Amino acid sequence: MKIYVWRCLSLAIGLVAFGAVVVYAAEVEKYFDRHGTLIVQEKVEKYKRRADEGTTYPVPPPPFSEDIFPCSDCHADMEPNPQRRELVDMHEDIVLNHAEGQRWCLDCHNLDDRDTLRLISGEVIPFTESYRLCGQCHGDKLRDWKVGVHGKRTGFWNGEKQYLLCAHCHNPHSPSFKPLQPMPAPVRPENLDRQGSQAAPTHN
Repeated sequence: MKIYVWRCLSLAIGLVAFGAVVVYAAEVEKYFDRHGTLIVQEKVEKYKRRADEGTTYPVPPPPFSEDIFPCSDCHADMEPNPQRRELVDMHEDIVLNHAEGQRWCLDCHNLDDRDTLRLISGEVIPFTESYRLCGQCHGDKLRDWKVGVHGKRTGFWNGEKQYLLCAHCHNPHSPSFKPLQPMPAPVRPENLDRQGSQAAPTHN
C-alpha cells in the first residue's frame, strides 16, 4: 500500500513539474539577435508590436513628387480649410480613387502640419511611418508586410533589413495597379545575327 501511495505521489509531482515547464515555455521566446547573442524574453503575441513600442521598420525616403516636399513650403502661409471640396488651385492632378465616397485628403493628411500624417486616433506620424496609416484599413496587408511576405524587403533574414513603404509600389490616391502594356515576345537565339540584332528572314 505504501509503495502504491508513493508512486501516485511521485507521478503527481512529475505532472506538476511538467506542466510548469510547458507553461514557462509558452510564456517565453528565444531568438538570436543580429550579433548572434541568444535572447530569452517574455513572449509577445505575434503581429502586436507597433513601431512606437520599440519595433521600427527601416525604410527609404518616401517617393514624393519632385519639389513637393516639405508641404509646409507652400502651406505654412495658408489658412487651413477643413471643408471637403474639389481642389482647383493646386493638386488638381490628383484623382482620388481610393474609397473616395468615404474619405478625402484630411482623413490622412494632418490639417495642422502638412509635413505629417494623422491616424484615425488623432496620433500624428511622419511619412516614414505611413504603413501604420495604411494598416488601419488594410490590417492583413500590414501583418504580411511586417513579416516580409507582402511588398519588397531587402537585407538579411536574421539581421538588418529594409522595407519599401506601401507608397513605393502603390499610388496612395489610386492604389490599384494599372493594366500593363503587353510587350512583344523575345526573339529566339537562332533568329539573331552575330551582333545580337534580329536577322532578316531567309526563304528556302
